[in-house]
Amino acid sequence: MNIADYKGVWVFAEQREGELQKVSLELLGEGRRVADKLGVKLTALLLGNNIEGLSKTLAEHGADEVLVADHKDLEHYTTDAYTKVICDLATERKPGILFVGATFIGRDLGPRIAARLSTGLTADCTSIDVEVENGDLLATRPAFGGNLMATIACPEHRPQMATVRPGVFATVKTDASNCKIEKVEVKLTDSDLRTKVLETIKSKKDIIDIAEAEFIVAGGRGVQNKENFALLEELAKVLEGTVAGSRAAVENGWIDGAYQVGQTGKTVKPKIYIACGISGAIQHVAGMQDSELIIAVNKDESAPIMKVADYAIVGDLVKVVPELIAQFKEVKSAE
Repeated sequence: MNIADYKGVWVFAEQREGELQKVSLELLGEGRRVADKLGVKLTALLLGNNIEGLSKTLAEHGADEVLVADHKDLEHYTTDAYTKVICDLATERKPGILFVGATFIGRDLGPRIAARLSTGLTADCTSIDVEVENGDLLATRPAFGGNLMATIACPEHRPQMATVRPGVFATVKTDASNCKIEKVEVKLTDSDLRTKVLETIKSKKDIIDIAEAEFIVAGGRGVQNKENFALLEELAKVLEGTVAGSRAAVENGWIDGAYQVGQTGKTVKPKIYIACGISGAIQHVAGMQDSELIIAVNKDESAPIMKVADYAIVGDLVKVVPELIAQFKEVKSAE
């Protein structure tokens, strides 16, 4: 492998039923920064069926080029089909870096591509950078159970790959007029496809995406029971926000896993994050430390979360939260 032959930053633009996933636009924003730093082109990879119309959105969010693989066998995601198409393109065009969102699809697709291309992949990253001199990708992720942050490089293989958490990076808006949109040839045979999607059955769960919430009230082990969690739900309702939880809250069955914040949950950046009964382990903090304003409510004044918080309230949440509810209601009624 001649590493010098591998140039450019690629982003897998994940879409589902013709709707782009926000993490793909976030990755284009960060990919734009990385590509500019290296002085290379930023390419979006768009796979699906009848999805060429999404190219404009990708162009408006940073892409210099959009490669569109439009084929009936790509209408529904399957590991075999998507892996082959992307690997064929990567082998032919030799990108230096390939980013994939750490969604359910991305976590399945990324490792398969890396294995087939005999390269390395850093999974579930929360930060990325590059060394301009040699083009090495520096991907940072929590390691050893979240007890430290490890920065990982892949200096001897290309393309360098990373899956990146949703909600970590901001989107950007750019001039789409100079973006090149190219429809690429898709070569798929029946022997390439070991699985086929026969039917898609959607869950009827009414789940709110906490990554989009501006106000979050989160509870941890210190909430103690589901009844006390109802207090947090009432506070979130007054703020017109949503509730969330730590891993302990999810494991105790006080809140659905879709609302978990932290290393094994989601990364959030609300305007206000109120942490109730959360100790502040690094695994949880990794998912909410970039919130604009953090308020912590905890009996233990020495809890790690108190050092992360902009405002720390020492006290029993059963007494503090009702007072917060009353105060917020009073402010709202005065508006």
